[in-house]
Amino acid sequence: MSSSAAETKKKSFPFVPALTAAAVLLALLVAWFYLNRPVPKTEETAASQEAKAYLANLALSDVNMQASENLVNQKVVEVLGNISNNGPRELKSIDVYCLFYGLDNRELHRERLRIVGGVAARGSLKPGATKSFRMPFDTLPDGWNQAMPKMVIAQITFAN
Repeated sequence: MSSSAAETKKKSFPFVPALTAAAVLLALLVAWFYLNRPVPKTEETAASQEAKAYLANLALSDVNMQASENLVNQKVVEVLGNISNNGPRELKSIDVYCLFYGLDNRELHRERLRIVGGVAARGSLKPGATKSFRMPFDTLPDGWNQAMPKMVIAQITFAN
């Protein structure tokens, strides 16, 4: 091998670690932007007339609120309770709005969560059945009055 070919090889070698570092940095930036992207809001529709008519068949019990810290020392407020279906129809899912108010009694934060159905809520709610629910909140704004949020049915989906 000639001396000029060896010199060329030695000069290009330092670029490999720099290119690898740039690729790793780019992958980290893409991951960071993906994890911190805004979450699309769920469609905010009112409950159907059929769902509103069925509300009298639903009962909440043992609803309470507790606060704790998660693994990253962030305050998490949880609303826990039970929901009973005293009506004749099986319910595939139930979504609720939790409305948090400020010290001036104006709505400060609104969050929609599923308490029956889906992965976290484990299945439907049959007639005569009761299910427990847990709603965690880790992004409540400052100025929240620390009171139990108002819970409003957002949507009921009936099975068949």
